[in-house]
Amino acid sequence: MPFCEGNCFFLKGITMIYELRIYRAAPGKLEPLIARFRDHTVALFEKHGITNVGYWRNTIGGRNDELWYILSYPNIAARDTSWAAFTSDPDWQKVRADSEIDGPLLDHLENRILSPTDFSPLS
Repeated sequence: MPFCEGNCFFLKGITMIYELRIYRAAPGKLEPLIARFRDHTVALFEKHGITNVGYWRNTIGGRNDELWYILSYPNIAARDTSWAAFTSDPDWQKVRADSEIDGPLLDHLENRILSPTDFSPLS
């Protein structure tokens, strides 16, 4: 499903977008979630043209059950195309099913599409 569904007029002309995703793990599932990313998801993202910018977990402050990460794309259309390919990939579907055999790894997720300011070092 497209992120904006035709309502991204404000992203017209933006040459790079970033997506911030925050995953709150189900109780006791942060380490398996991180392992799934490390061992499978990062490479599958790259396979489908999704650029991995970085991955973080809280060290001081905030929650201790979250994985935060940022991805980048050349534009919103590329994001939509890449996510459609990723979510329909049989390798991803198997990895997800296998990793969730004892229950879901996620309790809650948030994602935000970010565009750089004119003074941002990332553009």
